Amino acid sequence: MIGIREKIGYGFGDMASSMFWKLFGSYLMIFYTDVFGMPAAVVGTMFLITRVWDSAFDPIIGIIADRTQSRWGKFRPYLLYLAIPFAVIGVLTFTTPDFSDGGKVIYAYFTYSLMMMVYSAINVPYASLLGVMSPEPKDRNMLSTYRMTFAYIGSFIALLLFMPMVNRFSMGHDEQHGWMMSVIVIAVLCALLFYGCFAWTTERVKPIKKQQNSLKSDLQDLLHNRPWWILLGAGVAALVFNSIRDGATVYYFKYYVVEEEYASKTIFPPHNHILHAFNFCDYEDIKVVIIGQDPYHELHQANGLAFSVNKGVRIPPSLLNIYKEAH
Repeated sequence: MIGIREKIGYGFGDMASSMFWKLFGSYLMIFYTDVFGMPAAVVGTMFLITRVWDSAFDPIIGIIADRTQSRWGKFRPYLLYLAIPFAVIGVLTFTTPDFSDGGKVIYAYFTYSLMMMVYSAINVPYASLLGVMSPEPKDRNMLSTYRMTFAYIGSFIALLLFMPMVNRFSMGHDEQHGWMMSVIVIAVLCALLFYGCFAWTTERVKPIKKQQNSLKSDLQDLLHNRPWWILLGAGVAALVFNSIRDGATVYYFKYYVVEEEYASKTIFPPHNHILHAFNFCDYEDIKVVIIGQDPYHELHQANGLAFSVNKGVRIPPSLLNIYKEAH
């Protein structure tokens, strides 16, 4: 029977993993484009290349972990030894050195690829730990419940606190400082959680001693395993889908809903009047779209329509000139 402390300790591992995974999925894309200053196409290509490699790297880590022998077991040593590298490389991934455009791309490829490899190197053994903590299906089901519960808690904490921390740490500093300091806070917490997972869990199930194939033989079997290739493709597709969904959400709120700006500043037009023209006609009836820009000198002049102000609002001088020429 596994006690409550060990169940919580096991949950700590996925809590740590999920916190950083949410940072990658929701914020890393916008960090690279809006904070680090990289083109979106370059970032998207980097994500694709890196995650295809990451999908193939996971089983390699599994093979290596399965051959690990230590006084702490097969899988727990990875929590002990990789907690600090996980945190440090995570911070470096969100650091903005003053490089040229080409240097930024190289730095991003290096740190992000290394981060994904370290993430796999700690997360794959962590997931495998479940199978050696208890031989009882009931215990394993309960451990899985704790794992998923703590994973959701970690995701919620990361999404709830991250941007408020960025705004707080940016006060009196540039935005890059705010991002880096916020990631440092998350990274330290993740390292402590991994150490807690290591300290509060035990590997009880001992493998049956038998002859093992060589690593080369296992890799050859894997490469000729058709179902594995199908799973690899499904894994890559899921990663791409989740990356697009999570990454696009932040852009949507920042540039369409403009939640962050509207919450802290007085902005016109009100965000229910953004693209206000579409409130006056159906999409099917649109033949031509004219996009205009007019300097607004006073409050309430911008109303979401080009070359227009609301009734009762003083017309700006440039718009008066347009009206005169039109008539």
